[in-house]
Amino acid sequence: MTEPTKRTRRLAGIDIGTLTCRLLIADLTSGHSLKELQSERRILRLGEGVDQTKRLSPAAMDRVIHCLQEWRSVIENHEVEATAVVATSAVRDASNRAEFLARVKAECGLEVELISGEEEARRTLIGIRSGLPVGVTDILALDIGGGSTEFILDRVGQKPTVRSIDIGVVRLCERLLHHDPPTEEEVRHAREWITRETKAAVAEMGDYRQATFVGTAGTVTALAAMAQKLSVYEPARIHNYVLKFDRIQELEQTLISRTKAERVGLPGLEKNREEVIAAGAIIIRTIMEALKREECLVSDLGLREGVLIDLAARDRL
Repeated sequence: MTEPTKRTRRLAGIDIGTLTCRLLIADLTSGHSLKELQSERRILRLGEGVDQTKRLSPAAMDRVIHCLQEWRSVIENHEVEATAVVATSAVRDASNRAEFLARVKAECGLEVELISGEEEARRTLIGIRSGLPVGVTDILALDIGGGSTEFILDRVGQKPTVRSIDIGVVRLCERLLHHDPPTEEEVRHAREWITRETKAAVAEMGDYRQATFVGTAGTVTALAAMAQKLSVYEPARIHNYVLKFDRIQELEQTLISRTKAERVGLPGLEKNREEVIAAGAIIIRTIMEALKREECLVSDLGLREGVLIDLAARDRL
């Protein structure tokens, strides 16, 4: 018998995050293998001020809408079959989210799906699972975002357990890290907050201690790039890199001892992440300390890949 021909579809996915917006255009086969055609990410800080005001600012909405208009043209040029757009923490928390979603539809021609923290975690897990090394089975995934952080425990034969805490890099900067660089007292308060929330989040998750600890999203990948002093972002060197706790501690000290201006140009640190990378380093270092983890497996795959694979599955590819 001849094997059935695998169908290939060209799909696009956009993740509208609190800090970063991400685009991925890829060809997917019926086996859900993903061939990237174009990807882009921009640090646009949609969630700027949302922790205090509970509103998306007009300037932040304008930045994102301008970007989405550009990406709409890119998507059209690639002649994709279907597009999925999701929005996460900042839009969930904003009282004027309906205004933003309506503007995106009217001005960009894109329908945005506002997903819950649990759904965000589910699709992130799909993305992570698509690229794990051979032999890695049970995982405890950490997804540090701009407004929230998700813990995802996924063990073979069991339903994934998800816990979300309202601590992200933008929220931490705006709520506690008011000085540049942060003061010792600010860092101490941040650690206490993160430790308390982390312990509460994992208290009823079940036995996560034997699971491989996997980190995804911008903070973790940026630290992996900095640990290797990469002059340009190289996904192949980031993905499945093992980030040691001792190295994270060193990077955290480097970052919290410098001003935002002094962080500019540090090897591996992408432009516009200078303001929030110290907060990210504090978050992952404190979480790993609380969980007694010595290393973190880095995944360059996450929500946007999961969005595409989920779109294909829903469309019965």
